[in-house]
Amino acid sequence: MEEKPVRVLVCGDVEGKLGALYSRVLSIQKKTGQFDLLLCVGEFFSSTPEAEEEWQRYKSGAKKAPIQTYILGAGSEATAKNFPSADGCELADNITYLGRRGVFTGASGLQIAYVSGCEAPQEPAPPHCFTPKDLAAVLAPLTASSKFRGIDILLTSQWPRGVWHYANNPEVNTKSCGSSALANLADKLKPRYHFAALEGAHYERLPYRNHVVLQENAQHVTRFIALATVNNPAKKKYLYAFNIIPMKAMDPSELVKQPQDVTENPYRRVAKDKRETPKTGSGATAEEEEQRTQFFFDLSRDRGGIARGRGRKRPLEGNWSGHKQPRKHPLPPGECWFCLASPQVEKHLVVSIGTHCYLALAKGGLNAGHVLILPIGHYQSTVELASEVLQEMDKYKVALRSFYKSRGERCVLFERNYRSQHLQLQVVPLPLDRCATDDIKEAFVVQAQDQQMELMEIPQHSDLKQIAPPGTPYFYVELDSGEKLFHRIQRNFPLQFGREVLASEPLLNIPTRADWKECKQSRAEEEAACAQLRDAFQPYDFAWDD
Repeated sequence: MEEKPVRVLVCGDVEGKLGALYSRVLSIQKKTGQFDLLLCVGEFFSSTPEAEEEWQRYKSGAKKAPIQTYILGAGSEATAKNFPSADGCELADNITYLGRRGVFTGASGLQIAYVSGCEAPQEPAPPHCFTPKDLAAVLAPLTASSKFRGIDILLTSQWPRGVWHYANNPEVNTKSCGSSALANLADKLKPRYHFAALEGAHYERLPYRNHVVLQENAQHVTRFIALATVNNPAKKKYLYAFNIIPMKAMDPSELVKQPQDVTENPYRRVAKDKRETPKTGSGATAEEEEQRTQFFFDLSRDRGGIARGRGRKRPLEGNWSGHKQPRKHPLPPGECWFCLASPQVEKHLVVSIGTHCYLALAKGGLNAGHVLILPIGHYQSTVELASEVLQEMDKYKVALRSFYKSRGERCVLFERNYRSQHLQLQVVPLPLDRCATDDIKEAFVVQAQDQQMELMEIPQHSDLKQIAPPGTPYFYVELDSGEKLFHRIQRNFPLQFGREVLASEPLLNIPTRADWKECKQSRAEEEAACAQLRDAFQPYDFAWDD
């Protein structure tokens, strides 16, 4: 017999507007049928005389809530008087205070964890705030069991800090919004739904996964929804309706199904960023430290053109060796051919320079549009990139895809982190009318199988850093559909594998160009090809605009 889902309504800050809330609930139930319960996050009460008068009608029994309502505790000192104690209790007919924090399990088996109020700035905590001890009290009994997989619903009034990472940005001040302690709690509790309020904003985050792809068993996703205030003048959404089958009653294979728009876990990124934040030394300001990682370079035909970066100019033929690399990524022993500050770099192949990355014509490229996206500073692979470098690399990807599409082409990106000193993200265009994305994917998979290599498909929104920790040799392909293929290199790997696949008969059909050494051009030919590509790419070059 199929389990009957629980029908749930969730509401943001009520702020004493009970009449408006329940009128809306009745309207919804009239159209869609009865709901089993209403959960309220944020500030339920208000200290205005009108709100207090209305509450007395419900408290006295003159009015009755039309649905079983569960609420959180005070969000401010002004409304704390409405809650008799930290323990849960019935405040009026059909209106129940859950308590300061805890876990509630309904008759259906639906498990709801909850934390009232805001994070306490200091001890002792006022009645409307929670402390680390409160969060530990919620977490301990749940995670003590080896069978713990997560909970169905998490209710918090305050937002978890950083929940927006890897996803769409909310309309809130992200510098001051949210609690890091709640972010840590949400990461450990793995709720299927997490609701919050207090910010006056409606925000439905893309679902995020609770496991590391290819390293941990698949787990369910979490959906975070923040709700606005009841009857807000901007008409932002304050009620959310959904059906849910309790986790305990679900088939495990159904529970862990991943939606198409799933992203990485935002809280694990927060922890990573804190560890990686470089410290400025020698009394340097943040701005000075940033400038040390910049490279200003004039790409104009003559020296009077516009230079990249804050209007400063640096001649094309100047001495580059004085550029300081970020302290975290010193140059390796010997000269690196791709660090932009190195005297060894072939400047005449540079197409575009941004703040953290640059674009260069591939030496001995497969075709005229074959380019490399490279970090300006020294990084060996994508998984070692700082977040700002990765963001600019993604901007170059978007620009190149648009550029190639205007020429009737699609592009393939690949990286070989094996026997390479500096990250080189290869970007190769292929004609749209000849090479379908599925054909390209099949060519890579088939050739990998022929060479007894496992080329795995990974989710589109996955973070490569979580699949291949720094130092891991790998080969990686990204198709224009967003599909990604990954091979963890265990032993010998054919260095020209990516080129061989693209040059093969099913794709570009230029097998003689698989080895870059067989495709060398003269210096003059390279300069002409680069100038031609630079002019064509300029309308799509965000670095030129900057």
